[in-house]
Amino acid sequence: MPEELVSRSIELPSGELRVQQPQEAAALPDAGPVEWAPVAPYWSVLWRSGVALAWELDGVALRGLRVVELGCGLALPSIAAARGGAAVLATDACADALTLAARNAHANDVRIETATIDWAEPDELVRRAPFDLTLASDVLYERANIPLLLSLLPVLAPEAWLADPGRPASVAFLEQAGRRWPVETRVRDVVLVHRLQLG
Repeated sequence: MPEELVSRSIELPSGELRVQQPQEAAALPDAGPVEWAPVAPYWSVLWRSGVALAWELDGVALRGLRVVELGCGLALPSIAAARGGAAVLATDACADALTLAARNAHANDVRIETATIDWAEPDELVRRAPFDLTLASDVLYERANIPLLLSLLPVLAPEAWLADPGRPASVAFLEQAGRRWPVETRVRDVVLVHRLQLG
């Protein structure tokens, strides 16, 4: 876990969300072209897709629902879902991300559970299914993630919300997902929020 952390504030309609992130990542705002990739670890960047998904979740009644976030990073969507009353499992492949996600949840007076998950070996996560809703933001930066998500999403929950700023792999993912399930897309600034009805 990086020792130098900085606090960031995100204004949502229902109130402020506060997160900490590594200082080196805070100097790299996600404001450039979608092809931009940071030198810092992906999980440590405050991605605009995560902010957009938190906005989508803000004010949604989720009490009593089980929600899982894939590739949670700083966990803004997880925190927003927990604030809406959901029981949230935030997952990431990086243990440092999960340590900071739990700390960020605590700073916002909500509780989330965390788990280290590799999508290529998802057995532990699948055993914990079914969930009511799957969340993911900016996870389509590599084409290799497409088949993993297409096979994982339908076994986790009947609905998934994916936020993406238009990365190249998202086009191929949506073409394949759209042949299998209904997809509704909302635009929030430069981010597209795709709602997939999986079953």
